[in-house]
Amino acid sequence: MRWLIFNPSVNKTDSISISLLFFRVTTKDFIMRILLTVVILVTGMLNTRAQDKIIPLYQSTPPGNITSGVEEEWTTSSSGSAIVSKVTNPELWFYRSESDNPKPAIIICPGGGYRYQAYEHEGKQVAQWLSQMGYQAFVLKYRLPDETLFENPSTIPLSDARKAISTVRKNAAKLNVDSSKIGIMGFSAGGHLAASASTLFNHDFPFSKACLSAKPDFSILIYPVISMTDKLTHEGSREALLGQYPESNQIELFSLEKQVNAQTPPTFILHAIDDRSVPAENTTQYAKALRSYNIPVHEVILPEGGHGFGFRKESPAFEWTEHLKKWLEKR
Repeated sequence: MRWLIFNPSVNKTDSISISLLFFRVTTKDFIMRILLTVVILVTGMLNTRAQDKIIPLYQSTPPGNITSGVEEEWTTSSSGSAIVSKVTNPELWFYRSESDNPKPAIIICPGGGYRYQAYEHEGKQVAQWLSQMGYQAFVLKYRLPDETLFENPSTIPLSDARKAISTVRKNAAKLNVDSSKIGIMGFSAGGHLAASASTLFNHDFPFSKACLSAKPDFSILIYPVISMTDKLTHEGSREALLGQYPESNQIELFSLEKQVNAQTPPTFILHAIDDRSVPAENTTQYAKALRSYNIPVHEVILPEGGHGFGFRKESPAFEWTEHLKKWLEKR
């Protein structure tokens, strides 16, 4: 028997296969098989639950767009996860926590080297998990730096991250959010974006002025790209964000271990020591900078896991979820 379930979060149909062995069965056996089928079907529907609401960041053409009519590109990675690129209309995908009282909000920035966004295992799955724990979770579908689509492309992702934070704060009452507890979370290059929002909130950029309402109250960085320096950076992320030949002042500005200040929010930061894509020293250097300003930081270096594990439960690094859960509960 094969059930097809439409999953609007990725605009495609997910298939859930259920194989039943047919033997000579009693009425009781038959009823049990039917019940089992229903349980599996409902479980599949829960696991593919779409977002509760899509919130556009801008009511008209987003500032900085120079091209219209560009269609988003949704595809799948080599591991089968949904990924998106060519975003020109950024959005927040809201995964609501059922609660009578205002709850902390966490805005999630998926990674992808600033070339695409790993929407599935670094976005939707994480948001579903956080909402089940009682947090109001949002996946940020942000614009990626592309000089053919945007003016000043290197600051476009940060403009969207700032707008996302201020949008959630402005609409906190409607979204059942505690406006004093709005955090930002990011994976890999999405971690660089989250750390940028956490350190550069007092800088003016094209299309995005400094604004305290856009400052996160805490940040969660998972195997983040932090530095743009030759020694530490992920070269693909740096080239996508700053171009092939970045100027020294751009490298300095977006090397976020150098931009930590006394107002940088408390941070949870995690890396696997065997990460061959983004050196774990990105995490250790950022944590060191936070401590130099006496900013609370919870640093976790896992013995294995590599890069890009996200919410993949089969990864030896999946214990990261327990570390984060405990940190959030303490806060």
